[in-house]
Amino acid sequence: MTSLTPLDEQLNRLIATVQDARPKDDISAITRAYLYAAQYHSGQIRASGEPYLMHPLAVAQILADMRMDAVSIVTGLLHDIVEDTTVSIADVQKGFGQEVANCVDGVTKLSKIDFFSAEDRQAESYRKMLLAMVDDIRVIIVKLADRLHNMRTLGVLSPERRERIAKETLEIYAPIAHRLGMGKVRGELEDLAFRYLDPQAYAEISQAIDSQRAANEEYLERMRRTVEDELRRQGVPARVDGRVKRAFSVYQKLKRQKISLEQVYDLFALRIITDSVKNCYGALGVMHNEWRPVPGRIKDFIAIPRPNLYQSLHTSVVGPEGKHVEIQIRTEEMHRIAEEGIAAHWKYKEGQRHAQDDQRIAWLRQLVEWQQDMRDPGDFSSTLKLDLYPEEVYCFTPKGRVITLPSGASPVDFAYAVHSQVGNNCVGAKVNGRIVQLKYALHNGDVVDILTQSGHVPSKDWLGWVKTSRARNKIKHVINANERERAIEIGQKYLEREARRLGVQLSRIQKTELERVAGEYGLSKIEDLYANLGYGKFSARQVLQKSAPEQISEEPPPPTVVEPPSQASRRDDDSVIKVHGVDDIMIYRAKCCNPIRGDTIVGYVTRGKGIAVHSRACTNVTNLMYDSERKIEVEWERTASDTFPVRIVVQTDDRPGLLHQLTTVLANENTNVRSLEAKTDFSSGNDAAFVEMTVDVRDKKQLEKLCGAMRRISGVRDVERSNQ
Repeated sequence: MTSLTPLDEQLNRLIATVQDARPKDDISAITRAYLYAAQYHSGQIRASGEPYLMHPLAVAQILADMRMDAVSIVTGLLHDIVEDTTVSIADVQKGFGQEVANCVDGVTKLSKIDFFSAEDRQAESYRKMLLAMVDDIRVIIVKLADRLHNMRTLGVLSPERRERIAKETLEIYAPIAHRLGMGKVRGELEDLAFRYLDPQAYAEISQAIDSQRAANEEYLERMRRTVEDELRRQGVPARVDGRVKRAFSVYQKLKRQKISLEQVYDLFALRIITDSVKNCYGALGVMHNEWRPVPGRIKDFIAIPRPNLYQSLHTSVVGPEGKHVEIQIRTEEMHRIAEEGIAAHWKYKEGQRHAQDDQRIAWLRQLVEWQQDMRDPGDFSSTLKLDLYPEEVYCFTPKGRVITLPSGASPVDFAYAVHSQVGNNCVGAKVNGRIVQLKYALHNGDVVDILTQSGHVPSKDWLGWVKTSRARNKIKHVINANERERAIEIGQKYLEREARRLGVQLSRIQKTELERVAGEYGLSKIEDLYANLGYGKFSARQVLQKSAPEQISEEPPPPTVVEPPSQASRRDDDSVIKVHGVDDIMIYRAKCCNPIRGDTIVGYVTRGKGIAVHSRACTNVTNLMYDSERKIEVEWERTASDTFPVRIVVQTDDRPGLLHQLTTVLANENTNVRSLEAKTDFSSGNDAAFVEMTVDVRDKKQLEKLCGAMRRISGVRDVERSNQ
């Protein structure tokens, strides 16, 4: 009797899973796809040394475990065949049909996306991904399964590739899984990415959780039996599971609340799964009768589901021994949706390739629509990241319509969610019958009444606090149009004034000449030339020299902008930052983000002050740089060896000797300390201390090395670069 190979065993397991989950599906297509993949991937080896075919088989198994259809599983088996072999999409279509070919083509295109490329290409990559997802959501589900298996086997790659793939997973793929309601996939992707992005923190948290695992599991088991017994006595049928929080979830809580692991009181969670919505609320009553609930921790996602259709009741109670325990209560159906999301309700009908009726991808269609109006690729990239991972609040119109908004959203966000014109004409708001400021942070259950005035236009100040991409984009659109009109007017007057000063007769300059000059600057119309003059991107003298050289003498052009008070500051920044295509304008690093070498930077033309250089991660880049025409490409000079002052804030336990350890790290790195202040935080009641220091660093890499060394000191809770 011939023993089965590992590949044969994996294929048999795959087929058994499909037959068990979807007995009516055509197994023959899956077998044919396996043989086809085996033929063309023959001889290919993964970085781990195993046959390459193990990877598509593992991806197909993940999809089968999700109860996905045969088209998805066949796509999983063939997802790399076009990219890595001689097979074409036409070959796939001929062998497996149009539907499979479309899905394989979509996954192949997603595989080529580089999310950390130059901004223009990166934004285009985002667009391609969204369009593929809207066309057939199975494409992204297969890609998530592919990414999940790659993350499980990431350890065999080089450290650089591991970090890049893990970062992409945490920033793009885990949030997409969250948006699609796929909690199980999202959780595993986050933990795996965390493991490679911050191995030190991952090891410390995992070790701390593991060291208490036996005691925690014993506690949870006692709690679980008590809950089951109490529910049985009250006639509520249910099964109860216990779990300890995931490592990444704990890490996020430590970062968010700036506490030590010993202060995380809700490491435990119980999940009650019952048979009906009525019994969900019944179980909640039993829990609150048995243990005291923690105020502010009761959330009803059954009455108001999250946008990804997640439903559950959440509460936290003070359990035995005074320990906080989170409790989630849901039905079996809600549980499947929470774990598997869009994959749980796979209802593809014959010939139907668009999941148009599913609310989970409504946000996708909105993003694809909005991106048509976005000229700036940075706007689109930031919009996507804003929309991928929101924490929601649920508010109501006076007529009872539910409006879902991100946490911290304002009445302005609410107004734009109702209608664009309501947002544009918004002059005030009432929340629960009381007049509030437009930047008021809305809370769950607020009833919001927007006050409007015809002809009113949005204020650019709104960009400082709005949270939704819809509001931000609509505000930018209106302000952009107004600013451009003003810039054209200013630019035209600037050119006329400079022409009079130099004795140039503008009436003698042909329109075609100005159009030619505009073309030299990469502009299509004379209006664009005037607008750029109005923004201060170049001088009127330069334009006149190019368009009427016979009327103007060749002299060095005067500076476009006024000198700042600090000449030293200008010389320093001019020596370390270069502006593409401009050599006679002042440059300065913006104080709001204080960029240093290694930060990705962008320039913004200001009126009368030159070019302000910001880090692309600066909130002002997203919130206040509403006009893409005033952005300008800048880069760090390669030859400069300057240092940059950077403020670092360290939160620590209040214990002797810690300050000495921190200064030792600075001394070992030969870092100059400009100032240092240590103080104890008596108000928090958790024995915390803060050390604020300003140090000179060469670049971002040195700063990250310093912060990493400080974080490894026992008792250090958090290390942050501060720009305040």
